[in-house]
Amino acid sequence: IVIMGLISRLKKIIEKECVQEPCVLLKITTNTAENHHPDEAPVAAGGFDGGEKTESEEKKKKKSFWRWPALCFPRLRAAKYDLAKAEKKYQAEAGSYWTSTDGHIRNHYKIGPKLGQGGFGFVYEGTRCKDGLEVAVKFSVKPPNMPYIRPGHPEEVPMEIGLTLMANKSPQIIKLLDWEDNKDHYVMVMERPMPSMDLRSFVKLHGERLDEGTARKVMRQAIEAANVCMKSGVFHRDIKMENLLVNQDTMEVKLIDFGCGAQLKKFAYEVFSGITNAYCPPEVTVNGTYYAKPTTVWSLGILLFMMACGYYPTHYDLDLINKKSWTRPGLSQECCQLISACLQSDPQQRINLEKMHLHDWFKVLSLKMS
Repeated sequence: IVIMGLISRLKKIIEKECVQEPCVLLKITTNTAENHHPDEAPVAAGGFDGGEKTESEEKKKKKSFWRWPALCFPRLRAAKYDLAKAEKKYQAEAGSYWTSTDGHIRNHYKIGPKLGQGGFGFVYEGTRCKDGLEVAVKFSVKPPNMPYIRPGHPEEVPMEIGLTLMANKSPQIIKLLDWEDNKDHYVMVMERPMPSMDLRSFVKLHGERLDEGTARKVMRQAIEAANVCMKSGVFHRDIKMENLLVNQDTMEVKLIDFGCGAQLKKFAYEVFSGITNAYCPPEVTVNGTYYAKPTTVWSLGILLFMMACGYYPTHYDLDLINKKSWTRPGLSQECCQLISACLQSDPQQRINLEKMHLHDWFKVLSLKMS
């Protein structure tokens, strides 16, 4: 009954408010072999960028108790959807995956209050019936022609589910516990670490900026999460404060929300899809193309800047950073150097993602702990 009620609400919203927002392809001004990143071949992707979905860039409303912001739910064309459920069974492989059939979520989880919503989806508190485990349950309406992938699973699954499964190889990645794929929507059941809040709320709680010791702990785990994604063939594409959960008791950090992600590829992405404007690297607007690793490094640099400084870097800051002459009172030389290494306007001049954790700034933390 609860699930059917949610579906009914989603249908009403779609019919009343939904508008079409097609993805925008940026015009390419330069796309030559000389401009590619050394780790990735400069092969331009055409058309719809490999079939990836278009995600909303709007900020989403969230609850302050346990926020799941920036859910990146797709914008859909106004239409009437047939909400009749179509059974779809998943065969478990060696106990690695849950068997998910129509009505599985309804029968195995108790749905609680809403945690947040965005676009055309909702996230609710949930409890697993068999053991009382607290979870987060995310309902997403499918966009037309939504891509499916096969992440080592017997059957294809929606892109977001597949990417989350692929990346579930580290404590720094939110764990997908269960899912259900229906004709017009899909449901994801994820762990709900308590007590946790998103990093933006955590920073605000600490006076709009973090001391370097705390920022190191967060940054080290964010880098670990990014590297795990890359090694797993996943380009998260939306690493930012709102998509990192921090456990206030343990300081454990988890990367959430793969709804804007894509499968990793060695050539250029052309569709400006998923990257939040504030974390968008300059090559997107200059060249019309971007690559996974240097884009991720830029996002991590913005993340560190905002944690350490309490504001988004200005044009003046970025100009000094690009000249490697940027400093800030109260920040160590190593911290300023790491920020500058991440935020170079030329993606080829940015620090290598795999080597970020070896920077001198993290050695300071190691010395203090030893």
